[in-house]
Amino acid sequence: MTAAARLAALDTMPAEELCRLAETGLSALVDVMNQETTLLRAGHMREAGKLTPEKTGLAQDYVTLARAVQRQNQRLSVEAPAALDRLRAGHESLATQMAENLRVLATAKTVTEDILTDVARMVGQQDRARTYGTAGRVAVDPASAARGLTVNRAL
Repeated sequence: MTAAARLAALDTMPAEELCRLAETGLSALVDVMNQETTLLRAGHMREAGKLTPEKTGLAQDYVTLARAVQRQNQRLSVEAPAALDRLRAGHESLATQMAENLRVLATAKTVTEDILTDVARMVGQQDRARTYGTAGRVAVDPASAARGLTVNRAL
């Protein structure tokens, strides 16, 4: 089935069925994002990363359904107003979950950057020359600071 045929099938789908399909997709997406957020909070980055393909597929499916709902909004508001209202409420829960997920991802990114900065600083201190300068202190040679790090992603 071509993309145009799939879109046409969604556009001609009964109102209740289209809304139900969109609600199901939305619920699955919110659930996966919640699982990912929980894993990220617990520091289980690898397990959270394993959810990415599923989350991506669910997000693509939901966007397709949401666009069909947008195209058929007038018809749906007449034929299935209650289902459309439930879908709107569900979309608000997605927005809330996405905001929480992004906040946790930002925190994880900041923590990772802090750790890498600390490691770079420590490596730079270890490489520093151990000689005294003219003031009687250990000279700090900026050229001897860490020039980069190699990260073993298998760890």
